[in-house]
Amino acid sequence: MIRLHDAFRIAGGLAASLLVSAAPALAQDCEQKVPDSALVSPGKLTMSTNPTLPPMQFVDSSGQLKGMRITLGDEIAKRLCLEPEYVRIEFSAMIPGLQAGRWDVINTGIFWNPERAEMMKMVPYEQQAISISAQKGNPEGISKEEDLAGKTVGVEIGGFEEAKLKALDEKLQGEGLEAMNIRTFDNFALAYQALAAGQTDATVSIDPTAAEYANRGDFDRAISGLFPTPVALAMQNEEVADAVVEALNSMMEDGSYKTLMDEYGLLANTEPFALRGPND
Repeated sequence: MIRLHDAFRIAGGLAASLLVSAAPALAQDCEQKVPDSALVSPGKLTMSTNPTLPPMQFVDSSGQLKGMRITLGDEIAKRLCLEPEYVRIEFSAMIPGLQAGRWDVINTGIFWNPERAEMMKMVPYEQQAISISAQKGNPEGISKEEDLAGKTVGVEIGGFEEAKLKALDEKLQGEGLEAMNIRTFDNFALAYQALAAGQTDATVSIDPTAAEYANRGDFDRAISGLFPTPVALAMQNEEVADAVVEALNSMMEDGSYKTLMDEYGLLANTEPFALRGPND
């Protein structure tokens, strides 16, 4: 498994090897909606993704990127008459990479918050919550937040899930309960591997991922629906951001957006898409 905890110190050749084109050539009569001057690579919509969250974004047995967010990214690129290209990278590198001009869009299910909205142009497109996964059979009997007190809990480093877990830990300690032992991992796949190996008592992830693992019979989903928060696509360039919003609205108008959300059991937006700033 590739681990890029400090991605920007790695030679450019390795980063290039992580680029994945995911669609056939565009029709010749398709008029490009974003000028090349606004893009990282001419004619391409370059998106970062952390493919460790089935069914939302993952790598299948043949090494291909799959999942709701890959389908969404492909469709947005198609409507902009651009070729979709993905950079597989750890979440902790995504915001610095966007700011450094390494990709056009963060497409990994980044949670919206005012601090991030000050740094990037963000368009929320779904509501997401987090779950607590336990080992099969839930041997620790975790059924409510308080049951995490004193437990070793794994989570991906640097994301919304880690921040919320730490806030929950502080809340429980304020109520006189024992502190959690929070262990951070480069990605969710590693966090689940630690849970499977008995190195942690629970793992925090988004609801669809925890549900996917539970449906496979790998883990139990002990708690779900915590901290519902908007999930967004994030951009740096204004022309790219405006074009992405336009593409999402066209998907809403023709029904393909809701069809995709329904396929994955996600709560779809009902109002037109728009960039959401820190004070919105």
